[in-house]
Amino acid sequence: MKVGILAGGLGSRLTEETEVRPKPMVEIGGKPILWHIMRHYLRHGFNLFVIALGYKGEHIKRYIVDYYTYNDCNLTVDMHNGNVKAVRTTEPVSESWTVDLIETGTTAETGARIKRIAAYLGDETFMLTYGDGVSNVDLSKLVEFHRSHGKLATMTVVHPPSRFGKVELEEDEVVRFTEKPQFAGEHGRQVGEGWISGGFFVLEPGALDYIDDDHSTKWELSPLESLAKDGELMAYRHYSFWQCMDTMRDKKLLESLWNDGDPPWTI
Repeated sequence: MKVGILAGGLGSRLTEETEVRPKPMVEIGGKPILWHIMRHYLRHGFNLFVIALGYKGEHIKRYIVDYYTYNDCNLTVDMHNGNVKAVRTTEPVSESWTVDLIETGTTAETGARIKRIAAYLGDETFMLTYGDGVSNVDLSKLVEFHRSHGKLATMTVVHPPSRFGKVELEEDEVVRFTEKPQFAGEHGRQVGEGWISGGFFVLEPGALDYIDDDHSTKWELSPLESLAKDGELMAYRHYSFWQCMDTMRDKKLLESLWNDGDPPWTI
């Protein structure tokens, strides 16, 4: 099953990082968040990727092309002829990825990007996600749920993470401040009420018929709304860890989880 990844947005709320690289290449623990996302899929046996490129897409191309050659290698460069010799310092990388890197326009919206990679996704069930969020969604169970209901689309839904610190009270006395979002249990986040899209989809090719091939088409608006109106969009509830990386605050939170040594989105 192929996995489409939307990796072309401007990342305008993360300009400290995205002025020089696309958001999927912003690093967590020394690795681009795109790597973390692809590793998540690989752990569940999904290794065929179609990446929709846009803003600064050449950075992603270069990373993927150079990944096997230069990852964890020492290099010897012959400055006379430009020859590069890579000497691996570890066992060869285990990522058995096959990746299509598709230019979809610098300013295209998400729906347009999906439409423009449709030919590479094929005519079978496929998965779709964004290049800026991590989770511990059980992707195998997500696919199993999708196949069970027979509809065109499944959207993973999550409770929104709490973005605010808490004030703990005993009667009218303030006894403690919590400065940043806390975690409940091994992987759970302190979350708000209601559900939002978690950005992990399973789709049938017929879902693409709901997308107009227009530069300004947003997947999150008319296509999903129309699928829901026609009864073709089902929700897979994910109760555990999920975190997008929209802002520097989000990035710092993910970095802190990585540095703690047991980031909940990894195995």
